[in-house]
Amino acid sequence: MSQASFQQPDRRRPEPLWYQVEEAIRAIVKSGEWATGDQIPAEDRLCALFGVSRITLRHALRNLEEGGLLRREHGRGTFVRSTTLVAGTRELTSFTQEMGNMGVVAGSRLLDCGLTSANAAAAGALEIEEGDPVVRIRRLRLGNSEPIGIQTAQLSAARVPGFLDAGLLQGSLYEALERHYGIVPAAARENYRVGAVGAADAELLDLPAGSPAFIVERITTDERGPFEFTVSIMRGDRYEIRSTLRAGRVPSNPRS
Repeated sequence: MSQASFQQPDRRRPEPLWYQVEEAIRAIVKSGEWATGDQIPAEDRLCALFGVSRITLRHALRNLEEGGLLRREHGRGTFVRSTTLVAGTRELTSFTQEMGNMGVVAGSRLLDCGLTSANAAAAGALEIEEGDPVVRIRRLRLGNSEPIGIQTAQLSAARVPGFLDAGLLQGSLYEALERHYGIVPAAARENYRVGAVGAADAELLDLPAGSPAFIVERITTDERGPFEFTVSIMRGDRYEIRSTLRAGRVPSNPRS
C-alpha cells in the first residue's frame, strides 16, 4: 500500500483531527484498497502515516469499530469487517445511505414489484383499510456485492400515484419519494425478532435453509402519517444490533 493513499488531516479545517482520520480510513476501505478481511497497519504505523497522536487515532478507530467497519481482535490487530449492517442508535436513512456511511457499496436486485391488496398487517401499519391498494416492492439487498437481506416494502398506492409507471426503482427509494411526491421521512418505528430463513429466501441469501435471521418490521412516517411498511429478512451473520446501556440512578441510602 502506498503512502499516497493516506490523506493527512488538515489542522486548518474546523473538523476535529479524529474525524478527518476516520473519514480518511473510511475512504480507503470504500475504494477497495483495504478489502474485507484485510488487516490494517498497526497503530504506530498509522500514527506516522496520518501524522496524529495515538489518542486521536484510537478515537477514530473506536468510532469505525462501533460503526461496524472495522473489527479489533485482541492480540492479533484490527481488520476490515465483512459486510455487516449494524443496527442501533442511528439516523433515519435509506439502506443506500446507511451502507454508504459504513464505507460499503450498496446494491439491490429487484425481485418483484406490483400492485396488490393490503393485508391486515400492512393496513394497520399504513392506517388504511384492509384490501386497499398498495405498491409492493421486494428487493435483494447487497453490500459490496454480497447478499445481506431481503426487503419487502409496501407503500399506500394513494400516496404514490403512478409509481409503477414512473421508473423510480433505480437508486434510493427515499430519494425518489421525496423528488416525485414530496414525501420526506420524519420518523420510523422498528420491531425485531429472530426467525428461520425459508428455503426460497435462503437460496437468494446464499444460506442453508433454516439459518437464523433477523426479521425486522419498519413503519416509516412523514408529516402526514405512515407511508411505508417494510418487512426485512436480514442475514444473522451479517447484521448486528448494538445499543448502549446506561446505569440508572442508585439511591445513596437504599432501603430494603
